[in-house]
Amino acid sequence: MLQDTIAAISTAAQDGAISIIRISGEEAIPIADALLDRSLKEKDSHTVTYGHIIDPLTKEAVDEVLVSLFRAPRTYTREDIVEISCHGGRFITRQILQLVLAQGARLARPGEFTQRAFLSGRIDLTQAEAVNDMIQANTKENAQLAMAGIRGSVRKLLDPLIEALLDMIANIEVNIDYPEYEDIEEITQEKLLPKARAWIREIEGILQRADSGQIIREGIQTAIIGRPNVGKSSLLNALLEEEKAIVTDIAGTTRDIVEGHIRLEGGLQLNLIDTAGIRTTQDIIEQKGIEKSYQIMEGAQLVILVLDGSVPLQEEDRRLLAESADKTRIVVYNKADLARPIEEGIAISAAKGDIQPLLDEIHRLFDHHRIALSEPSLANERQIALMRQAHASMASAISALEQGLELELAQIDLQEAYTSLKEILGEVHREDLIDTLFANFCLGK
Repeated sequence: MLQDTIAAISTAAQDGAISIIRISGEEAIPIADALLDRSLKEKDSHTVTYGHIIDPLTKEAVDEVLVSLFRAPRTYTREDIVEISCHGGRFITRQILQLVLAQGARLARPGEFTQRAFLSGRIDLTQAEAVNDMIQANTKENAQLAMAGIRGSVRKLLDPLIEALLDMIANIEVNIDYPEYEDIEEITQEKLLPKARAWIREIEGILQRADSGQIIREGIQTAIIGRPNVGKSSLLNALLEEEKAIVTDIAGTTRDIVEGHIRLEGGLQLNLIDTAGIRTTQDIIEQKGIEKSYQIMEGAQLVILVLDGSVPLQEEDRRLLAESADKTRIVVYNKADLARPIEEGIAISAAKGDIQPLLDEIHRLFDHHRIALSEPSLANERQIALMRQAHASMASAISALEQGLELELAQIDLQEAYTSLKEILGEVHREDLIDTLFANFCLGK
């Protein structure tokens, strides 16, 4: 536990009705007491005191404030915490912070209050990450996922898996260390394999839900592709309900990517990218745009392939149908008001805003990801990567057991899986990694 006392402004760096200066550490109460015209020394924890901040040098009143007092260990950091609520002008807020620092507090680093909560054992690393997720949440669904994380949903998810691993590891160790005891159940490959296989199936389900959680949090990377003049930019504008992209009858107007975001009913978000029309061309600039279109299509989670429904398929259409066949894809025949009958796909009229069939199909493909809102789920790439490491370690252990190798070899893999899960919670960690994670938090949290 760090011994120095830290302070920072915990509210936004802008003018407002109220600002809060947070102080945490052994000297938090004496520092505040030295600035307030009322004594805090005898005040109970979780109380609010009215008073004035006095500049010790000039003896002048700086501001009228409310001071909230929280005594350790029942606090966010498990240290003494004082929060000074002052008027929200930027000048007056900084002036009070400067007085606090002059009394011996150190300016807190970004995320340092939450880092202290983690280091004191009040929260685990997944809960600390969820705090930052809650601050950054911009939708009801993101806030729901963050709240579940703050309440320890990831730990509840991992604890049974960790216990199962410990049980397998302990059984192997007992058999290795005490083979002479007859009353100890002999552990064999045949007895361990069903447990290991059940464990890895649990992991695979968790990883599946984690992908759904990422889609709810970050949105669906959606590429709109097609040859020139089929209505890709019109579709982007119709989805966004604004004139984001230039629409003309001239082929090749879009030479660079155009992006936008749309929130659908039910919490799904599309991160839309309108790409350059794909065709054979001698224009060097247009060629660059087409190359980028292919790169975007490769990385997209959803490809909307737009075809001109008013004319027969062109060679470029057929090539795009073949090249996007292995992607999650919706084939859209635009210009439905002019369209001839189609065999498969969806007919829309982007120019007239008639795109409901497309929205319905997107919901059909992705609504099942909303399961992440009702079940515990991993929250970010760090957690998912470590879970994949645990999966790989268990797969290696299962392979060793299936081959009839010594149990000690499987035990090494089981131990690695255990370490990966503990690292998700932050119970095994590197100091440089922890510092990097908390550096992404805002100042004062």
